[in-house]
Amino acid sequence: MNISIVIPLFNEDESLPELFAWIERVMKENNFSYEVIAINDGSKDNSWKVIKAAAEKNPNIKGISFQRNYGKSAALQVGFQAAQGDVVITMDADLQDSPDEIPELYKMITVDGYHLVSGWKKKRYDPITKTIPTKLFNFATRKVSGINNLHDFNCGLKAYQKEVVKSIEVYGEMHRYIPVIAKWAGFDKITEKPVAHQERKYGVTKFGLERFVNGFLDLMSITFVGRYGKRPMHLFGTLGVLSFFFGILILIYLTITKTIFGVVGMTNRPIFYLGILTIIVGTQLFVAGFLGELIARNGADRNQYNIGEKVNL
Repeated sequence: MNISIVIPLFNEDESLPELFAWIERVMKENNFSYEVIAINDGSKDNSWKVIKAAAEKNPNIKGISFQRNYGKSAALQVGFQAAQGDVVITMDADLQDSPDEIPELYKMITVDGYHLVSGWKKKRYDPITKTIPTKLFNFATRKVSGINNLHDFNCGLKAYQKEVVKSIEVYGEMHRYIPVIAKWAGFDKITEKPVAHQERKYGVTKFGLERFVNGFLDLMSITFVGRYGKRPMHLFGTLGVLSFFFGILILIYLTITKTIFGVVGMTNRPIFYLGILTIIVGTQLFVAGFLGELIARNGADRNQYNIGEKVNL
């Protein structure tokens, strides 16, 4: 199979028929063998009914429906697990991502040899309250991740080699950082393609301003996991040893001051308590690093979700 198109969605029943028809037209024009995997993330509208009706007419359309809303990362992870195509394309269901971009994205993966191609919406139809924080988010992510050739990390329209999606794990709200996760997994042939950004035709955006706060926290999390997830002692142990020896030096200084120079009242000086505190903190950090080495990084049920129904899968 050439292409798997993974579409996470929440309350998008108005846009789905048009999107499915658009994808089918593009696939037929390019003679692609394909599947569309629509993941209904606990929608409250008729999205699942629309998916089932479309799947009855077109066996290439497949569906997975969650019992409740888990979030975009969960939907993508389940879609990645189900995908069978040599190239996996992700896109949003709100018609702001154009299926006409798929043939060129497919070529960049299969012919040009990229592991991951991320869309770049150079001209966006979003309010300034969304575009400015997005630019700040992308700037910070470039600096932290070292992926300096991407302008839009969070674009929903992306293309992947099949090996990439089968090798990474997306959880929490880490869908914003899939290029970073892929890089940490060893897939470093990453580039971008300018893509068209359509104005929203139906419904409203599902993301509020809180996503930028969550995005910053997730950036710190993914940076730590990527660099120290398999070796937490390298971080906690180093900090613990430095803190411990800093405290020891303070106590040695106080001991010399008292025994050689006869200074009294050492225990009443703030530096004495600073020395004790840094020794305690250093010991705790070292123990945390040691325990981190013993505990598996991922919980066994991190990516288990209650699925109500499936179609064509």
